[in-house]
Amino acid sequence: MKKLAMGCVVAAMVVLSARTEARPSESIAYARYNAPRPAGLDREVGVASWYGEAFQGNPTASGEIYDMNGLTAANKSLPLGTQIKVTNLKNKRTLVLKVNDRGPFIPGRFLDVSKQAAKQLGFEYAGLAKVQIEVVRYPESYRRRLAALESPDPMPNQN
Repeated sequence: MKKLAMGCVVAAMVVLSARTEARPSESIAYARYNAPRPAGLDREVGVASWYGEAFQGNPTASGEIYDMNGLTAANKSLPLGTQIKVTNLKNKRTLVLKVNDRGPFIPGRFLDVSKQAAKQLGFEYAGLAKVQIEVVRYPESYRRRLAALESPDPMPNQN
């Protein structure tokens, strides 16, 4: 009987407790995904993978609908909308992709590409490839922020 009473008390506490969601604060998310990238990070080498059918038709981090037949990519830190040149280092095939999603979230990988991109880069069947990415063009909003950070203060302190 004690176990039943204790179970009812615990269930009541769970039902009456406030619902919480574990989410990073806006400032943390902003800093992680929108902070200007340090010089020298416009080119990276690492392992890429691809994603396809399971995500087809779902919204990406940019709000666009994922199309596995499009030429897109997911990266954890590049600003959404960045155009990147991806080179498969094994066969030297190159392709320009648009970063419109976040990921991959598997240790050791730094880029996920659409199924079509993997096919054109020649690693659809292998699943993984060592690639080099180079930033071709950052989105306009990011370029404006960088310019604002680099420009001198228009109104210096008059103290």
